[in-house]
Amino acid sequence: MTESDGRGLGPVPAPLDEYPIHQTPLSLARVGTSDRNFYDRSYFNGHDRDGGTFLVTGLGVYPNLGVIDAYAAVRRGETQRAVRFSTELTDRGLEQRVGGYRVEVLEPLNRIRVICEHEDLGFDLTWTGTFRAVLEQPHLILAGNRPIIDASRFAQLGSWEGTLHLDGTDIAVDPEVWSGSRDRSWGIRPVGETEPAGRAAASGPGGFWWLYVPLRFDDFAIVVIVQENPDGYRTLNDATRIWADGRVEQLGWPRVHIEYRSGTRIPVGARLEMTASDGKPVEVHVEPQTFMALHIGCGYGGDPEWQHGMWKGPDWSSSVTYDLTDPAVAGRIPWGVIDHVARARCGDAEGWGLFEHASLGRHDPTGFADWTSVAP
Repeated sequence: MTESDGRGLGPVPAPLDEYPIHQTPLSLARVGTSDRNFYDRSYFNGHDRDGGTFLVTGLGVYPNLGVIDAYAAVRRGETQRAVRFSTELTDRGLEQRVGGYRVEVLEPLNRIRVICEHEDLGFDLTWTGTFRAVLEQPHLILAGNRPIIDASRFAQLGSWEGTLHLDGTDIAVDPEVWSGSRDRSWGIRPVGETEPAGRAAASGPGGFWWLYVPLRFDDFAIVVIVQENPDGYRTLNDATRIWADGRVEQLGWPRVHIEYRSGTRIPVGARLEMTASDGKPVEVHVEPQTFMALHIGCGYGGDPEWQHGMWKGPDWSSSVTYDLTDPAVAGRIPWGVIDHVARARCGDAEGWGLFEHASLGRHDPTGFADWTSVAP
């Protein structure tokens, strides 16, 4: 079966149709759903551990919206620089490129090269996985009976090597210092222009609570994901330890204790209590460091300037600098998902990674009664 390319050339296959990877009786020019919100996206972060420089970047493809886009953002001190690229999606193939941004798979599930060419923010960085990539539990959120998130994702801890160029300054990225995490996800989640809320808006979601903590230690990595409804009912629970020899150990049902800065929902410390396969306790203490709000410049939900999958016309790009001390910018920070560089300890082992958290609206387990509630 072949598909029309939309340019009057008649039915043509997609380049990916050359490979034995089909999962439906469709050309890979199409995805197996007509849902406009189908997406396929990568996410990377990297940091120099002391919190001086924090990078978040990624590329996404939105076949039913006909868009491919990418972003890169770096925080240094109280300044956050972001560049974004977007254009029309034509053929679906193995090349991941938009404007001056591209992702090259050097060795699947292990080595990835990410390049951003822009005079304000650029880099040529190579990712190497320190531990094997792990497939997480399925992500599912329903609005009534309709899935608004129905996705698969894998995660990996590793290191970076290369050069970062920021506002005229070159920064050497040493893999002995620069670590981070990455994930790749695909499926359904809200993308592009906002849809009419319809019936689902009559009662509203009430709240959104999310925790994602991938951590790298010398001998193992730990990945914890927790998602809860306003009443605390857990809709996603995944906790694994990945050993250097490739073993993946389940760590049961994590109990999460977060300390928030008074008068806010900004985390200043956390304790994760888990259980090893032999029944012994596994406790991780996390100290969140510098952070980046993913809805300020990175295109995630709630970003008023640009969101993933939004049609901006062909060959669009933009560059913006945010002063995080500006009240207009600072006031937006609490209202979305926030990524923190994380310093962690598990027994005698010290590690680094990501502490990603969002607490919006009501969440009974932490005592937040509504959208305005904050820590005492």
